[in-house]
Amino acid sequence: MITFKTLHILNKSPEHSRYRLCLAAVGSEDAVLLTENGVLATARPPEIDPKRWFALGPDLQARGLSSHLSKDQTLSYDDMVELTATAENVISW
Repeated sequence: MITFKTLHILNKSPEHSRYRLCLAAVGSEDAVLLTENGVLATARPPEIDPKRWFALGPDLQARGLSSHLSKDQTLSYDDMVELTATAENVISW
């Protein structure tokens, strides 16, 4: 798995103000992990390199959105832990 400077964990839907704040804060060496209602953004993906944003698979499944992302972008809980552990910084939104 690629190491990122900052991992932004976003659990807010695209309509929430923190969603926009998070995306504005993402730097060129950062990644975004969508969790909980944040996975609703997969219907209209953010304008971020697909290699730098991910979604938690169980949250996608719970909302019927599993087909919206590639397998490389869909993470298990173990993948999430690994991604979190390898990032230099983690910010939860």
